[in-house]
Amino acid sequence: MALQYCFTSSTFKSLKLTALPSLSLFRPIPRTAPLRLIPHHSSPSFPLPHLLRALSVSAVQSTVADAPTTTEDSKAAKPPQWKAAIDFKWIRENKEAVAVNIKNRNSNANLELVLELYERLLNVQKEVERLRAERNAVANKMKGKLEPTERQKLIDEGKNLKDALVSLEEELLKLTDELQQEAQSIPNMTHPDVPLGGEDCSTLRKMVGKPREFSFPIKDHVQLGKDLDLLDFDAAAEVSGSKFYYLKNEAVMLEMALVNWSLTEVMKRGFTPLTTPEIVRSSLVEKCGFQPRGTTTQVYSIENTDQCLIGTAEIPVGGIHMDSMLPESSLPLKYAAFSHCFRTEAGAAGTATRGLYRVHQFSKVEMFILCRPEESNAYHEELIQIEEDLFTSLGFHFRTMDMASEDLGAPAYRKFDVEAWMPGLGRYGEISSASNCTDYQSRRLGIRYRPESSSANSKKGKNLPPPQFVHTLNATACAVPRMIVCLLENYQQEDGSVIIPEPLCPFMGGLQIIKPRLK
Repeated sequence: MALQYCFTSSTFKSLKLTALPSLSLFRPIPRTAPLRLIPHHSSPSFPLPHLLRALSVSAVQSTVADAPTTTEDSKAAKPPQWKAAIDFKWIRENKEAVAVNIKNRNSNANLELVLELYERLLNVQKEVERLRAERNAVANKMKGKLEPTERQKLIDEGKNLKDALVSLEEELLKLTDELQQEAQSIPNMTHPDVPLGGEDCSTLRKMVGKPREFSFPIKDHVQLGKDLDLLDFDAAAEVSGSKFYYLKNEAVMLEMALVNWSLTEVMKRGFTPLTTPEIVRSSLVEKCGFQPRGTTTQVYSIENTDQCLIGTAEIPVGGIHMDSMLPESSLPLKYAAFSHCFRTEAGAAGTATRGLYRVHQFSKVEMFILCRPEESNAYHEELIQIEEDLFTSLGFHFRTMDMASEDLGAPAYRKFDVEAWMPGLGRYGEISSASNCTDYQSRRLGIRYRPESSSANSKKGKNLPPPQFVHTLNATACAVPRMIVCLLENYQQEDGSVIIPEPLCPFMGGLQIIKPRLK
């Protein structure tokens, strides 16, 4: 179940959590701090090699890296918390391709403004460099023996150059910040096989199984949960509001079983299990390609802090190796992270999202891979195969979709969704997704590796190969609420009971069936 990234056509209402006014920026939240919810108001395809580099970002590389952030004699504005290492020259040289990609993805990125700001920045940068050279020349002249009048003339000239530099450097910083703000909205390039258009243009990749035929009137998971005393939406609505729920009785065991079963299965495939922080810095959310604030966010942010609640474990897992140089021998790194996830889900209503299908808080197991660039396509295939194996073993009827360009989040080069048949809802519903983000996130996060070399000079520390950014991929192993929807609706029996699929029984203490309560 993918969290929509920023810069897509999806729109969500932003909410934020308000903590005590005295809350320090980096201090842990006091246990007694009251939290309240308040409204908060504050987007042609090309192959993978080399075309992606211009649209990826990091704090460790920049075409305009020599633009000053501060000088001893400047009154510089405060720079942003992190900067994008975007290859603006490449974007300018390939503006037609970038423009087509922005249009195909229905992104709101303003390419013309980016190019305009870049040209202005280059002009100011050239003038800054010219004045610096003149100032250095004046300083060198003053080292020699001079007449008092000549020395005073140079002093005045140096002062004028200094004042001019202060003004231009302030303008350069302002332009750099504006350029960063605009350019970071440009999405990743797109796999050439991705279908163009909206979600309806997504293409079928694979169909597994057939819908179960029932000989009795079926119920949806909401009615089954009520009849079997497994779910309580009414009490949760009184306690927390709409789109919250209580799990009860066997449903609690079912959540634990799903988490433990999915973790066990992916660990067999070489994934390291993790639990993660569920509150992270806003800057990390941004670096992963999400928008933590504004009118189009799904993210809950904590007021008066730089922190947010996570919408997916992809975010804290992506931050584990932030600003790191990884040994090539350590790749690939495979993680399976369990966390609770929090999403505003504003604007979602109706029978298609009732019950557990779309909620504000849920448990999830997320797979995350960091690998060499040339291996990311293969690992994308591995991730979707793992998902298909998991859902096949549970007996689900599902289809795998190659998602269309407008449905891709900003970091995704390509995304596959798994949609399972939900008979009570009478439709397919997304239960999982797998995305290849290439180096879009790793360049923002600063996660690199240095290719190993067998040459003698390299072993002595000379002529080392240049560092490269890893590729990142993410996929859902188990989004608990929607898995429960599928299990209840597909395995319901005429007498109102629900059979537990065989793979989950050992994780349910041997329980094989959920029976109606005796009245």
